[in-house]
Amino acid sequence: MAICWILFFLNQYYNLNYYKFGVLPRNLSGLKGIIFSVFIHGDVEHIASNTLPILILGMLLFNFYKKIAKPVFLWIWLISGVWLWIGGRNNIDNQNFHIGASTLIYGLASFLFFSGIIRKNKNLMVVSALVVFLYGSITHGIFPIQPEISWEGHLFGAISGALVAFNYRKEGPKKTKHYWPEENEDLEEDKYWELPIKNLEDQ
Repeated sequence: MAICWILFFLNQYYNLNYYKFGVLPRNLSGLKGIIFSVFIHGDVEHIASNTLPILILGMLLFNFYKKIAKPVFLWIWLISGVWLWIGGRNNIDNQNFHIGASTLIYGLASFLFFSGIIRKNKNLMVVSALVVFLYGSITHGIFPIQPEISWEGHLFGAISGALVAFNYRKEGPKKTKHYWPEENEDLEEDKYWELPIKNLEDQ
């Protein structure tokens, strides 16, 4: 997000027209957007609305999924970008650039939610509930309600997050297991319960 803000201010000040580094669907020149589009934002409202969700969801991902956080993040980034290039909207003049980190936001939110459900891990299910509570309202963003918003990026991000959660279902945090002793377990036989006994006859 620091890089996003730096590029945003540079673009505002020098008018560098970074938008051409966005995803341009089904156009060879738009392939670079798969990598660079997440760093580009249209206005202050756009980048500000993406900053906090990225930070919170990224913190949750790297806190609960330390071992697989990096590949999860990269797979969501690449898969959603490729699908957006294949299935995103474009006009006759080939000028519909898709920009912004929203694909990552929807991908991370979807991954955290479905991973918590799939693993049946109590801690992760709390994370899932938190994600729904904080960002449940973003689900409307996957529908073509506002034509100026890349709802396809949101949709592909959400789908990629769910698929990555399923793919990594056997890696990362495991389901918590508890041990309960049997009712008929003879604790007297446990070595931790053995006490030294003095021979009084030797005194």
